[in-house]
Amino acid sequence: MPRITRIDIGNHCYHVINRANARLPIFFKEKDYVLFENVLEDAQEKFSMRILAYCLMPNHFHIVLYPWSDGDMSKFMQWLTLTHTQRWHQANNTKGSGHLYQGRYKSFLIQDDNHLLSVIRYVERNALRAKLVKKAENWAFGSLARRLSKKRGQVPFLLQTKIILLSYKI
Repeated sequence: MPRITRIDIGNHCYHVINRANARLPIFFKEKDYVLFENVLEDAQEKFSMRILAYCLMPNHFHIVLYPWSDGDMSKFMQWLTLTHTQRWHQANNTKGSGHLYQGRYKSFLIQDDNHLLSVIRYVERNALRAKLVKKAENWAFGSLARRLSKKRGQVPFLLQTKIILLSYKI
């Protein structure tokens, strides 16, 4: 039986989630998180994807995407997860040992500005809810820390949310 076609409409925001195989950790050390962030930045450049927010957790990730055209999100996510899997196996000397993710990513259409703000807050506070940090902005592997960072070059691939809110309505 064929897979159900995903909703992938351009100029609409999505909350995207993917979890590691068997819910096992895939991010153990800082280098593992940085590897994914580098792949995410490469994917953003390759596909010109608008990334509004993200949070990497030990065994899954959340990303808020705003694709330009129909089908862009699928291409972006396929490249992101495949490339991350390949680079993860290479970095951990586990080449050819199988899947990293438990399945295809899940995506949820964001309805309007208020929903978008709620989803971004949910994504950026994920590490706080999981009690990995005492303040959401202290989680180094997410968009909130990048946005609040004073360091140059920390936010190059994140689209500023306030720009989106001026025009986003379904």
